[in-house]
Amino acid sequence: MINSAHMVLIVASVLFALGLVGVLTRKNVVFMLISVEIMLNASGLAFVAAGAKWQQPDGQVMFLFILAMAAAEVSVGLALVLQIYHQHKTLDVDRLKELRD
Repeated sequence: MINSAHMVLIVASVLFALGLVGVLTRKNVVFMLISVEIMLNASGLAFVAAGAKWQQPDGQVMFLFILAMAAAEVSVGLALVLQIYHQHKTLDVDRLKELRD
């Protein structure tokens, strides 16, 4: 029988895979940032589940670091998105690649 820690790790791996698929398939920069956030939250969930399985507080401490990193990533990422939109009037990654040439 699978215990609850294994189930949470399975959910975290599914969430991480969905975030990875979102980063690789989406063309909009904002949706790519959202997918990266899903991946960060999935890794935080995995740390908390692993810490709960081994009765160690390390997973929760790592989750706090992940939350701090995610907050910094969101602020820098959204600033870059606003700057890209101001300069190019689009957030489509393929269109931005065409503008490079």
